[in-house]
Amino acid sequence: MMQALKGSLVALVTPMIPNGDVDYVALENLIDWHIEKGTNGIVSVGTTGESATVNIKEHLEVISHTVKYVNSRIPVIAGTGANSTSEAIELTMESKQMGADFSLLVTPYYNKPNQKGLIQHYTKVANEVDLPQILYNVPSRTACDLKPSSVKILSEHKNIVGIKEAVGDPKRIDDLIQISSNNEDFLLYSGDDPSFLSMLKKGGDGVISVAANVVPEYISDICSSALEEKFDIAEELDNKLSTLYELLFIESNPIPVKWMLYKMELIQKSIRLPLIELDKKYHENILSEMLKLNLL
Repeated sequence: MMQALKGSLVALVTPMIPNGDVDYVALENLIDWHIEKGTNGIVSVGTTGESATVNIKEHLEVISHTVKYVNSRIPVIAGTGANSTSEAIELTMESKQMGADFSLLVTPYYNKPNQKGLIQHYTKVANEVDLPQILYNVPSRTACDLKPSSVKILSEHKNIVGIKEAVGDPKRIDDLIQISSNNEDFLLYSGDDPSFLSMLKKGGDGVISVAANVVPEYISDICSSALEEKFDIAEELDNKLSTLYELLFIESNPIPVKWMLYKMELIQKSIRLPLIELDKKYHENILSEMLKLNLL
């Protein structure tokens, strides 16, 4: 199984109908589309999937529905992070019982644990639930930074199999590549679309991508080219997406990506408060870029 989880993993949006309920028909259509376009794995209800605003019942229902509908065609990675260790354990355990292949655990947000606290948090989840777990570090959103020295300690746990790192700093990436190259069972995924190719060139294993929601084939082709060391092809494709990467984060994720998917007629127009629909002032720029990429 471990070998399969490389390449383009989509941080899938959670489609909703205008009243905010989950749109399971659109979810199934997105899953089929991703599999057809070469996406290598689906992250269900991560931060792009609005994990912050779905309740626990909905969170688990979306994961369960995704696992059943994917039906082992590609791996499903359940977003099960929380800022309460007991809640993270509960979500991870339930996801395992539902048949998720991996879980993705964002660092505890808002309560700002120190490195020792982070190590204990992740170790406890890994001890309690026998499911392959991927750490997720995104300090810009969590106010909490999991340092490479802590990752090194955690990487020795049999159930901790990788990290999604959203800090694009080259020194940080070099430190993590070192950990990964000393432990071939520990995989390194970029969580930063604009810099993911540079991580892959250094020896990273894939990307957990927001952009893959709208350009799954591109991200899949960049990953497969890079993993085959065809870096000139990967770079050419990646360069075409540089403006798109910027536009995807022009407002808080997933505001822009959900608006693009709505324009592509893949989902209805809906996002949960406190996030609101994309500001009109960005519409024109985004539409013109989508036209350039033949997304409309």
